[in-house]
Amino acid sequence: MGKDRNYFKATPCKDEDFMYICKNKQREQQQMENYIVSARKYRPSTFDTVVGQKALTTTLKNAIATQTLAHAYLFCGPRGVGKTTCARIFAKTINCLQPTEEGEACNECESCRAFNEQRSYNIHELDAASNNSVEDIRSLIEQVRIPPQIGRYKVYIIDEVHMLSTAAFNAFLKTLEEPPQHAIFILATTEKHKILPTILSRCQIYDFNRISVSDIVEHLENVAAKEHIEAEPEALNVIAQKADGGMRDALSIFDQVVSFTNGHITYSGVIENLNVLDYEYYFKLTDCFLENRIADCLLVFNDILRKGFDGNHFITGLTSHFRDLLVSRDAATLKLLEVGASIRERYLAQAQKCTPKFLYKAMKLCNDCDLNYRQSKNKRLLVELTLIQVAQLTDETDDTSGGHGPEKSLKPAFNHTPSAKAQPQQAPAQTGFATNVQQETPAYQPKRQVAQSATPASGETTPQTHRSPLPQPQTEKKIPVMKAASLNMSIRRSAQPQQASQNTQNVRTDNANAAADTWEDYIFNEKDLDYYWRDFTNQLPQEEAANAGRMKNMHPKLLKDQTTFEVAVDNEMVQKNMMRLAPQIEDHLHRHLHNRKIKMTVRISEAGENVRAYSQTEKFQLMSKKNPSLKKLKEEFGLEFS
Repeated sequence: MGKDRNYFKATPCKDEDFMYICKNKQREQQQMENYIVSARKYRPSTFDTVVGQKALTTTLKNAIATQTLAHAYLFCGPRGVGKTTCARIFAKTINCLQPTEEGEACNECESCRAFNEQRSYNIHELDAASNNSVEDIRSLIEQVRIPPQIGRYKVYIIDEVHMLSTAAFNAFLKTLEEPPQHAIFILATTEKHKILPTILSRCQIYDFNRISVSDIVEHLENVAAKEHIEAEPEALNVIAQKADGGMRDALSIFDQVVSFTNGHITYSGVIENLNVLDYEYYFKLTDCFLENRIADCLLVFNDILRKGFDGNHFITGLTSHFRDLLVSRDAATLKLLEVGASIRERYLAQAQKCTPKFLYKAMKLCNDCDLNYRQSKNKRLLVELTLIQVAQLTDETDDTSGGHGPEKSLKPAFNHTPSAKAQPQQAPAQTGFATNVQQETPAYQPKRQVAQSATPASGETTPQTHRSPLPQPQTEKKIPVMKAASLNMSIRRSAQPQQASQNTQNVRTDNANAAADTWEDYIFNEKDLDYYWRDFTNQLPQEEAANAGRMKNMHPKLLKDQTTFEVAVDNEMVQKNMMRLAPQIEDHLHRHLHNRKIKMTVRISEAGENVRAYSQTEKFQLMSKKNPSLKKLKEEFGLEFS
């Protein structure tokens, strides 16, 4: 290529066609040398270009506009959703010398140019995966002390912060809690649960969501238009679903498919390159299920296995297909269907053929198969049994199961006519204390296609053609025949249990009265009362949460008789609520303090009487009135309430 380039420079081109070819060749070579993957080339540079995180970007823009910036932020969420990107945009915007009216960076001042050219000394990125020791954090702490040369803030972005060791976290705690005024920390992680609670309590936490399929498809369409690439909407929809909510993954898959299809992205090319199971298989299988064609279902599944697809991947996709059919039946839930326009029409057409009862049972069977797939030793047989059960759901000759749950038993896949000569086995006769002994039921019991007639009366016979060759399960639990003489008891004594129950009730009443006479009321103090008062608030249900919060700030006081206590409240509404709860409170205190004389009174507080707990700010104001030096100390050291 180098020789060709020199040739083009040295040789004057007079022919216009030849000059056009030369320019195109030079342009293609330049593109190959300067190629950048789409995930980097189309990385957002402003808050407005961030995809799928509108709420978070609006919050950050408002914080910058009102100058209410925190000293530490934690951006957490799945991979590829814009955590580090938003951190860079935030760092660039707060240091911009001439921000726009929309709250974005101007990209013209010295601070913005330095950031765009990657030479800014105000923004530092640290990869915690490879710099997770105490020494790395200590060197970071030393850099924090140096103020910025241009701009107002020095921003430290620590990516994958959950990889820091425990010792490094502890060394970072003090600086993270009280950094200099010019320092702002932005921590990014995909595993929030691995971060110490002491770190979480010092940060403003922003949870990034997975990007929806529609947002990813829209962004991919814009990228394809800018790159002059033809792409089918169904193909982009498959890429978005494969990305699982991550824009970086979607753009990487997009580049891969562009290379495979040579710039013409089609649905068939995407499913071939990504090894995705085609929708056509699921539509074909569902038609087989609705027509009860078990053999065709097994053949389709065999074709899927021959193409190299995993059985677990197939069964999860089939479950999702039934779910999409279910949401397609109702116009209110149709928005939950995330597929292309042409495939959407097929879903709407097939959903009208399926009953909700069939879809409920089919999803339950497929979900059970998915749960048992890893533990099964014969995985193919497990999936095939599931397909047979789903196909049998549409058998019109069987409608015995109630509700939405699938039946546990399997019907025979091939119908066999039972022998007419087979006779049902008779149950053994019962004499004396002999009980019914049920015969053992076989593990596999096919369903009878002809409904059984009712049990014939004595002297009648049932026609041979309507009998099953298998033993009939007993539907009634028979009471064993017992003779009164064998128990040495008389029938005349049957009226005595009623009299005995009355005597027992009288004895219990006498015992209760005796216990009340011997009851001893225990002595308790105000500390005991306060303890069980708070114990009662913790047992209140969720709907009484407001009253529980008020009661925790109250302090009941014992009166002179040492059994009556009073509670002071702010207003009449709270007084009514307390009086409504008074019987429950008294009963709780009676049982736990072992004193039946406890009574509760509620009164409204007098003017100037404070009945609620002080907040930290109010406590500081009261202390500052007594000692004004505390206020000066807070202002000089920049102290804040934790």
